[in-house]
Amino acid sequence: MQSFRTEIENPVVEQDIIDLANKIELFKAGEVDEEKFRSLRLARGVYGQRQQGVQMIRIKLPYGKVLSNQLHRIADVSDAYSRGRLHITTRQDIQIHYVDLDRTPQLWAELERDDVTLREACGNTVRNVTASETAGIDIDEPFDVSPYADAIFKFFLRNPICQEMGRKFKVSFSASDEDTGLSYMHDLGFIAKIQNGVRGFKVMLGGGLGSQPRHADLFYDFLESDRIIPVMEGVLRVFDRYGERKSRAKARMKFLIKDIGLEEFKRLVEEEQGAIEYKTVAIDADAYPVSTPVIVEAPKVEIKDEEAYNLWKETNVIPQKQEGYFAVGIKVLLGDFYTDKARLLADLTAKYAAGELRLSLRQNILIPFVKADLLPFFYQELAKLGFVEAGYNKAVDITACPGTDTCNLGIASSTGIADELERVIKAEYPQYLKNEDLVIKISGCMNACGQHNAANIGFQGMSIRTPDKLVAPAVQVLLGGGNRGNGKGVFADKVVKMPSRRGPDALRRILNDFEANGNGKLFVDYYLQQGEKYFYEMLKDLSDATNLTQDDFIDWGTSEAYVKAIGIGECAGVVIDLIATLFLESEEKIETAKEAFGNKVYSNAIYFAYSSMVNSAKAILLSENISVNTQAGIINTFQAEFVESNKINLGVSFSELIYQIKNNAPTEAFAKKYIENATDFLKAVRVFREQEKQLAS
Repeated sequence: MQSFRTEIENPVVEQDIIDLANKIELFKAGEVDEEKFRSLRLARGVYGQRQQGVQMIRIKLPYGKVLSNQLHRIADVSDAYSRGRLHITTRQDIQIHYVDLDRTPQLWAELERDDVTLREACGNTVRNVTASETAGIDIDEPFDVSPYADAIFKFFLRNPICQEMGRKFKVSFSASDEDTGLSYMHDLGFIAKIQNGVRGFKVMLGGGLGSQPRHADLFYDFLESDRIIPVMEGVLRVFDRYGERKSRAKARMKFLIKDIGLEEFKRLVEEEQGAIEYKTVAIDADAYPVSTPVIVEAPKVEIKDEEAYNLWKETNVIPQKQEGYFAVGIKVLLGDFYTDKARLLADLTAKYAAGELRLSLRQNILIPFVKADLLPFFYQELAKLGFVEAGYNKAVDITACPGTDTCNLGIASSTGIADELERVIKAEYPQYLKNEDLVIKISGCMNACGQHNAANIGFQGMSIRTPDKLVAPAVQVLLGGGNRGNGKGVFADKVVKMPSRRGPDALRRILNDFEANGNGKLFVDYYLQQGEKYFYEMLKDLSDATNLTQDDFIDWGTSEAYVKAIGIGECAGVVIDLIATLFLESEEKIETAKEAFGNKVYSNAIYFAYSSMVNSAKAILLSENISVNTQAGIINTFQAEFVESNKINLGVSFSELIYQIKNNAPTEAFAKKYIENATDFLKAVRVFREQEKQLAS
């Protein structure tokens, strides 16, 4: 049906893109349910934005690594399909906005020419695997975690066990005990360790932010590197089967662990190991392609402002473990930069460094492998791009999500207030240009994409209502969060809510008191010393909503009166038979299982067959207006409602049939039998559905 074509050599990638194009056509024709289409496009990096009729595209860049040619490709795509602006996220992705949905398949195909993917950048999948941006060059690292982050990314990309989970799943790698990958707030966090000469990781499990942040549990003190893939597969299988699916607010893995307990979760993961094909997966770190720095003579440069240059070197230049080389940090205001600068930066890196850039969790850029004698030249060239502002990863370097600029869920502006707070610090607190302790983060809503509740000082976008029912933009001030290192962190306390326009005054009061009473302590310790009540008393008068001025009703970064608008619909609704759609999906999963079987990837074939049976059971339950919130619940409820009641005769209990996946190794014989089971089950439930429809008519 689809005339769309690509020139992608990888047939798997090509089919992925063609499938997206086909599904777009089916959706527009009203033949695919809106929720199902949303799930599919999100898993392909296509995300609705606040402005109707256009999409945000999230480009997945594992552990923030982007090569010069890839940055060129991204810039070209942004110019051709978007508006030439690139946004670095707190998960080391790049986002572009205002893209026509119909053009997304071709956009994706263009990116894949340089091995850049959109696949699973959004949706209920394994999101971008993040890592310390200094991985591979960190003076304190026991080894480079990049090959291991890369292996995790590649193994689970398109893996059937993590395509339709209840919620997203986030993974991080930290280069050292400093834990700059922030393991404590991830579903799985890996911290590099060496034990008795063997490479491995401390593993943290079940962390997360959002409206209810949860500190990750210690999963393993030390896990050998060849076990990280099988263990993660077990974790994903358990999360997929037992995780919540009905209530989105309770669907992250942290809630599952809270409900069943860490020990039971561990038991279930261990139980799954018998059904996993590989008990160990060796990762060949030596085969990982490492960027090689160029050998070039340093051009002659005359530095006109030695003071500014020395400040830049002090705050933005990081010594590498490779002798004679440095990494240059670029502070990118709000994570936004434009394609003209991106191309020049890519060329500079290719000609005078190693042709590689790393995007950071704080929305910045790091250029590794700059020779010492080239630092003046880099300063000169980056200055032409406006990229030598001092304060890389320092207090003045504020993290913020896009907020109400483009996000559907944004309540108040995060970028606007971030811009103002940076201005306040630069003008009134210049000493913080060199301060590495103080971390300020801002989110436009409770979902914490800006990681506000992990910051020393955090701001969350909200709204506030006056006694006469007028609504103004507001921020919740959070204090006392921070990274303690080696898998330990502290989440910030919610202290007080106030109109957004008063946020800068709140910051001034906090910093003035820190200067007076901090006594050289880290901000986290200073906050613990003073206590939440101390800060509430300090700031509570700013929360008074009875004395608002006209300016208080205008959010930062705009001149228009504030209007609270959340969750604008992404697409027009369609009328469709959802049950038929689910049956169609079950058919597709069986066909995909047969394809995987033909390719001798038996573990994938088995999981696709399992997913087909769950999907088919869900379809029949929905046809009877029975809604269940987990895969395990679907299996148990289908067994009770249809098999035990003899409405559907399978010749065996449904639980026994489907849970063969837990009790059998992924052999060729079992895969063949299990696909046949899924095919027969789909036939049986379809017959039942047709009989019920005939009786109803």
